[in-house]
Amino acid sequence: MDKESLQNIPDDIDVAYYLIHSMSTQSGDFENMEQLCADNFKERIQKTNTQQVIYLSGIVNETQLSKHLSSRKQVEEILSKSTFALTTLRAGIIVGSGSASFEIIRDLVEKLPVMITPKWLKTKCQPIAIRNVVEFLSGVAGRSDTYNESFDIGGPDILSYKEMLLRFAKIRGLKRKIFIVPVMTPKLSSYWLYFVTSTSYALATNLVHSMKIEVICKPNDLASRLNISSIDYDTSIKLAFDKIKQNLVLSSWKDAQTSNIFQKGLSHYIEVPVNGYYKDVRKINIENSKPVLDKIWAIGGKTGWYYGNWLWEIRGIMDQFMGGVGMRRGRKSGTEISAGESLDFWRVLLADKEEKRLLLYAEMKLPGEAWLEFKIDKNNILTQTATFRPLGLWGRIYWYAVLPFHGFIFNGMLKNIATDKILK
Repeated sequence: MDKESLQNIPDDIDVAYYLIHSMSTQSGDFENMEQLCADNFKERIQKTNTQQVIYLSGIVNETQLSKHLSSRKQVEEILSKSTFALTTLRAGIIVGSGSASFEIIRDLVEKLPVMITPKWLKTKCQPIAIRNVVEFLSGVAGRSDTYNESFDIGGPDILSYKEMLLRFAKIRGLKRKIFIVPVMTPKLSSYWLYFVTSTSYALATNLVHSMKIEVICKPNDLASRLNISSIDYDTSIKLAFDKIKQNLVLSSWKDAQTSNIFQKGLSHYIEVPVNGYYKDVRKINIENSKPVLDKIWAIGGKTGWYYGNWLWEIRGIMDQFMGGVGMRRGRKSGTEISAGESLDFWRVLLADKEEKRLLLYAEMKLPGEAWLEFKIDKNNILTQTATFRPLGLWGRIYWYAVLPFHGFIFNGMLKNIATDKILK
């Protein structure tokens, strides 16, 4: 969206991939945002040596399209009117560890033994394994027989969303019952997805409208041309869980769920304020830094926050009711963490094991800004610092209102991180 920043794209390019969408934006009209992105990208790429652009879009075979799929089609039209050749790959549900579709299905199946669901669960779609998507994306690169062409890509199974949920449950060894009711409105459906899964309300709304439309591939011979063997839905799920078990999830759609932190960049927030702030600083001596550092690196998600987890959960629910991200995002890996990742309702700004420092920035709804830092110095002193920069009078009232809770939550958390025993 920042036109000037695209000047950093080098001129010496043969093939470029366009993998951008704005469907989960919390503000503004994502259709206009996507049009702007496509226009800016096209303008810059046309000034390079690029011969081909490969665009991953959505299946758009219906006459009546949702706002999301209509925008996907509009982007394709923008990119097609250019000096480079455009190859469009159109996919429906992409199944893979870290993908939005996979994680939403996983949330529903693992959290709800019985589901009262909207009628769009009867809609048919043609899911595709992320491995196949990557094979198609790499396979068409530089192939002139795919220039200025579009191809629907999908797996061998055509399933309803209900069938996908039940087959997912069977693979996971879970017994699930699904009852479809005709009276659930799109708005209620959006809230249902929002409160049960990790998705934002904005994304849930757009997904619900898209899920009413069948996304089934038009036949083509691209898979045979590229010698790609289609992976079925069941195998796709098993492959995804293999990645999860091995802590090999390289990226997650949840990391893109944020208010505005990426607009300014992580570096804008990494400098904790030194003026106009409140601080809660606690220190404790530790014997061995390594196990303590390992605990810090595993904080949040399924591990929890080492003290008063139920209070953290209540705070997450309150945030969700106010339209925030809540605690639903969890964390990508149980043991590894990197800058830029989401961590429950925090964003990781800095994770440096050599410096023995972890810095988090709050993405919950707050009347101000908040940071949480853990650091072990050379004298084996663990320092835990909560910093809050209030916004106006309400920010100051908020700080003093939660101060009593900080007294025992942060104190208990620090002690449990510093010891081998974990009390929840």
